[in-house]
Amino acid sequence: MRDIKIYFLLGLTSFLGACEETVRLDLDQTPPIVVIEGLVTNESRNHFVKVSRSVGFYAGGVAPAITDATVRVSSGEGEVYSYVHNPRNNPSLQGYYFSENVYQGEVGETYFLEVTIGGETYRAEDELLPVTTIDSLEYAIDEDELEDPEDEGRFYEVLLYAKEPQDRKDYYLVKIFRNGREFFDSYEDVYIADDEIFGEEISGLVAPGFFAKRDTAALAMISLTRNGYLFYNDLFNLLNNDGGMFDPPPVNPRTNLSGGALGYFQASSVSVASIVVDP
Repeated sequence: MRDIKIYFLLGLTSFLGACEETVRLDLDQTPPIVVIEGLVTNESRNHFVKVSRSVGFYAGGVAPAITDATVRVSSGEGEVYSYVHNPRNNPSLQGYYFSENVYQGEVGETYFLEVTIGGETYRAEDELLPVTTIDSLEYAIDEDELEDPEDEGRFYEVLLYAKEPQDRKDYYLVKIFRNGREFFDSYEDVYIADDEIFGEEISGLVAPGFFAKRDTAALAMISLTRNGYLFYNDLFNLLNNDGGMFDPPPVNPRTNLSGGALGYFQASSVSVASIVVDP
């Protein structure tokens, strides 16, 4: 999987044009900056936008949530969706704004984000592109891991099968879940790919991580625009910058947000498949 190890946060988690402008931070002097993370998918749900402020490079703790913003998302067709802050007053969701109504993003549609904080308005847009459908998942014993497992009993690998259309350029964010929780080989990992490494047939591509008997493994393929791919690629490079003498100075990932905000507003299609390891 080295080819697709180039994270959503979200968080996503989700970026040319305005995205080509790179924001460089003075690590000692830069005041807090607005950070916006948003996601619209082709799933029918209450979609979210998270709004916070950055913390100093050497500071610890959680980024301060912004709870008094005005947030809305609109589509190229003129639909407007208003968002409200943490409607259920969940302490862990401070800074999260959810759409008042359930809606489903449409493939081929462009979505526009507008966030107003005080007298400042930040904007972004992203196109919701199609995603390759996962045909199936399989599991198999990894003989090397069987002999010397990193985690006791976890020596099954998960294999992905799908067909990759060759008539368009595709970019993907890949997420792996073990028993309902997102899994990473290490915290620096970001699993992204473009379609050049797949070819027309994705046949037995090995997903990161290992699984035990009765584990439930799930894999999500998430479409990205080229701008989104650049954002996650920058994020990967930032997470893996160890500050060595030959590493470039830390640079924030390129963004599609205006007004000097950091983060990314992402529109994506999602294909999910799961399998229970039950030999």
